[in-house]
Amino acid sequence: MEEMFQVGVISATHGLKGEVKVFPTTDDVQRFKKLKEVMLDTGKELKKLEVEHVKFFKQFVIMKFRGYDDISDVEKWRKRPLKVYRDQAVPLKKDEYYIADLIDMEVYLEDETLFGTLKDVLQTGANDVYVIETLQGQEVLLPAIKECIRGVDVEHGRMTVYVMPGLM
Repeated sequence: MEEMFQVGVISATHGLKGEVKVFPTTDDVQRFKKLKEVMLDTGKELKKLEVEHVKFFKQFVIMKFRGYDDISDVEKWRKRPLKVYRDQAVPLKKDEYYIADLIDMEVYLEDETLFGTLKDVLQTGANDVYVIETLQGQEVLLPAIKECIRGVDVEHGRMTVYVMPGLM
C-alpha cells in the first residue's frame, strides 16, 4: 500500500510574495482548506511545508507556505508534486479505494485463474473504469461496478473480477 498520496502539482508562481498555483490531482479540491502541511517532492527529498493560507482561482489552488515570502523562494518548485501521508487523506466510503492502492494489483477471475494486472483507472462520469493488462498482453476495460468487481483486497494487492460477455 502506498504511504503517501499526491494531491497536486505546483504549476507556477502566483504574484511576488511566495504564493504558488497548484493543479489539484485529488477528487476533493476543498480538502486543501483543511491541510496544515504538505510534503513537497523535490525529486531528491521530501520537504515538509506548513500551509499558511489557501484560496481558489479557476481550476487552481493558490497556496502560501509559512517562511517562503518571496517569488525567488518558490519558483524552483515548478512542476513538483505535493503529497500527503495516508492518515491525512480524504476518508473513504464503503467500497471506495485509493487509486494508488489499485495500480499494479493482480487481477484474478472468480475461478482463481490469474487474469492480469490493473494498470490504470479511468475516471468517467458514471463510474470508474479499470484498465487491466491480461497475461497475453491485451488491454481489457472493466467498469468498476459490483457486477464486474467481485472483491478487492488492498492489503494483499489482489482483485477478483467477473468479465461480462462482450468485454473482451
